[in-house]
Amino acid sequence: MNNQTTVRVWDILIRLFHWSLVISFIVAYLTSEEENSWHIYSGYTVLGLIIFRLIWGFVGSKYARFSDFVRSPAMVCQYVKDLRAGHPQHYLGHNPLGGWMVIALLLTLFAVTLSGLKVYAIEEGKGPFAGVESIELAPIAAAYAEDGDEDEGDEDREQKPNEADEEFWEEIHEATTNLMLLLIALHVFGVILSSRLHKENLIKAMLTGNKNRQ
Repeated sequence: MNNQTTVRVWDILIRLFHWSLVISFIVAYLTSEEENSWHIYSGYTVLGLIIFRLIWGFVGSKYARFSDFVRSPAMVCQYVKDLRAGHPQHYLGHNPLGGWMVIALLLTLFAVTLSGLKVYAIEEGKGPFAGVESIELAPIAAAYAEDGDEDEGDEDREQKPNEADEEFWEEIHEATTNLMLLLIALHVFGVILSSRLHKENLIKAMLTGNKNRQ
């Protein structure tokens, strides 16, 4: 006889957030090599979703709150030990390792969108950072300018700082995007592993919002 009962874990807003973020990131990634509005708008959507998740992490439903799943390093280490032993504790919400993954994903996504907005401001002169000087990059930009040929015109010399600024943020944008892809791969692996160990379908749970109490 099955004594398991169904419990509502993920509220509708968390589920909409999760799948909207998945779609938006995929669209942004697939259009990253093209100069069109899809990449820009999907990036803005990701940023809006991050802001929502931060707010909902404090005022949302029980299992959506950071206080429910952001646990101490000691608890995370213990969970990893139990995981390696093949008998990790079951959590209705995020487990300790999954909780840290949520934070890592949000922080990395924020870095991706921030660097993307900086590149957008430099290249197109648009967005919230348009016209904002990157003071912290002034020494780098100056070094790029000084490395130029002495016979370059004044206009070319003035272009050097912006070029250095743009190159810096493009590299940050690319690096954080690659880190995001790595975290997504680890996240998917963790979902599959946890689903098998606890004999539950976590993907279905994120669609329906329900999980089985064990």
